[in-house]
Amino acid sequence: MSLTVESISAAEHLAFVQKQRSVSFLQTPAWGRVKTEWRSESLGWYDGPRLVGAGLVLHRPVPRLGRFTLAYLPQGPALDWTGELDLWLDPLTAYLKAHRAFAIRLGPPVRTNTWSAVQVKVGIADPGVKRLPELPSEQVDPVGARVAGRLRDAGWLPPRPEDGFGAGQPQYTYEIPLAGRTEDDLLGGMNQLWRRNIKKAAREGVEVTVGEDLKAFHDLYVHTAERDRFTPRPLHYFETMFAAMSAEDPERIRLYLARHQGDLVAATILVRVGAHAWYSYGASSTEKREVRGSNACQWAMIRDSLAAGCDVYDLRGITSTLDTDDSHVGLIQFKVGTGGQAVRYVGEWDLPLRPMVYRAFDLYIRWRGHMRRRGR
Repeated sequence: MSLTVESISAAEHLAFVQKQRSVSFLQTPAWGRVKTEWRSESLGWYDGPRLVGAGLVLHRPVPRLGRFTLAYLPQGPALDWTGELDLWLDPLTAYLKAHRAFAIRLGPPVRTNTWSAVQVKVGIADPGVKRLPELPSEQVDPVGARVAGRLRDAGWLPPRPEDGFGAGQPQYTYEIPLAGRTEDDLLGGMNQLWRRNIKKAAREGVEVTVGEDLKAFHDLYVHTAERDRFTPRPLHYFETMFAAMSAEDPERIRLYLARHQGDLVAATILVRVGAHAWYSYGASSTEKREVRGSNACQWAMIRDSLAAGCDVYDLRGITSTLDTDDSHVGLIQFKVGTGGQAVRYVGEWDLPLRPMVYRAFDLYIRWRGHMRRRGR
């Protein structure tokens, strides 16, 4: 098989995505319209006249060197990762280098390891265990190990999630398998606290609806950001996100609003492509936290994902820490209560095409990260 890579239209790209069981929403044409600060391009892999793979490339210019770009394929591209990688990646490399990319970054949607909720809980309780990789994994995916080895052999640089260039998308996620399960199965897999909170929200009369009031969501989201000390995205970002993704597929994105006696107590955003659903954003009020609106929203999204025939409900990123002294451990403790499993992916890999420019950009990113840590 000999493959070629060329630019394709958004319509051709979308038609390919719609034939797949699962493609990341970050690899849809709509996502390129959401990331307005990047130039986006849809690429297709052809075996003769047949389109056999596709990817969304986000082109990021280098500061002060606008003629060169970082070519970024988040959680992609969508191709046969079980096949011979050189056949797929060599024509991508040639195409992007000819179009003035100084480096390629991609994140193969390929797992390497999974850990069950029980294993994660045991790890958190063990003071001798600090990170997920220190635990024996429940499942090891040989495809992931092979992909990582082939990328390394071909000169790609492995993930560095803790410093330097950094990872754009998390290497570790928390996911709830849905295929072949019922609502009772899913509730039974949750811990007692989660089940109790879902029941309490129902008893308190919390009502969850799918709505369109992005201003109400954003007000609550800003409140959440102030409380939890993170920088919120502006309202127009979410307006752009909903407009672009809904235009591509009316079922692509949904806003869930939880109200108690007329008060908005929680709001979440669900994204779905094929059989994969993602919890994308969430917000909650400080008042009335006892009515458990956030749990009610999560349960509504899980149930709707199950009803839509999804294979996976994805709670998205976690860190690898199991250290109770690390502030990040609270995130995995919250998510592990849903049952499910922690998953490690191959991660994001870089291929420098113009090493001098790549090194300069890497130094810039390191410096910027250092300044952010110092609060400047």
